[in-house]
Amino acid sequence: MLELKSLCKRFGARTVAYHLDLAVEPGEILALLGPSGCGKSTLLAMVAGLETPDAGRIVFDGEDLAGLPPESRHFALMFQDYALFPHLNVLDNVMFGLIERRVARVEARERALSVLEVLGLAPHATRDIGTLSGGEAQRVALARALVTEPRLILLDEPFSSLDAHLRLALQSEFRQRLKQLGICAIWVTHDRNEAFAMADRVALLHDGRVQQCATPGQLLAAPANPWVARFIGFNNVTEHAVVPDAAFLLGDEHPAAVIEEVIAQAEGAKLRVRTEEGEFVLQLSAREIRTLGARLQKGETIGLAVEAGALIRFGAGPAPESYNR
Repeated sequence: MLELKSLCKRFGARTVAYHLDLAVEPGEILALLGPSGCGKSTLLAMVAGLETPDAGRIVFDGEDLAGLPPESRHFALMFQDYALFPHLNVLDNVMFGLIERRVARVEARERALSVLEVLGLAPHATRDIGTLSGGEAQRVALARALVTEPRLILLDEPFSSLDAHLRLALQSEFRQRLKQLGICAIWVTHDRNEAFAMADRVALLHDGRVQQCATPGQLLAAPANPWVARFIGFNNVTEHAVVPDAAFLLGDEHPAAVIEEVIAQAEGAKLRVRTEEGEFVLQLSAREIRTLGARLQKGETIGLAVEAGALIRFGAGPAPESYNR
């Protein structure tokens, strides 16, 4: 189990960690999610031992890691550029970490081939790195990280250089591999969809603090504050609550809302409307579009109300799990 206790880190006037507390359970995949520059990669570097905290403690399985060099922590790092050695073939890249740890070459070869087999890369063991596709290179980087049997694996946006189609295809495979091996992992990303697809829990970082750490379902069902709600994709966020699509009531019996913008979509449409309470964004189904007919254009009005009981209020306590991976 990894524990970050009251961790602090500043770079000049910029605070990337302010008395930050966080824990990663055995076998858990935790995503660090937040905007660029919020300190995700720095937090990863502090766990790895590449950066030193200004204050606080990093503890793994009860051992304080203060002063322990990176090579003695038995953690593995995987970066977005993979950092593969172009002059070594696939097998030699995977063996490299073991050789550096003075593992006998015969044993290192056996262990490397075993991991390559698990990841479906054994037929490519003798290939040059420059001949690999992006997905193959990414698997080699993972094999190199896993072959040393790390206590924890740290991944810094490992899919960011891949195209969207390949990135989606690899997410499920990576999660499955990590779970099979039972290794806990910290996954840095700025992509909400990737974090929700990969992680058991997601820690949202902003202003040097963990704004909320919960399962994807809990985040969607009960965001802790307006910043969290906006960052994970809600459109209609007030000071005290989220107004989900299900809370909107359409009908002529309701007060008039002026249509400010109509955005056509593959299925349905998105409306930006103005009411006495402020502006809202509505997602309309094809059926609702047919019902509104010719009124669905800028400058027209529609009847709109908000069902108070359907609001997602901040600070209302934990909500039941509702997000299915």
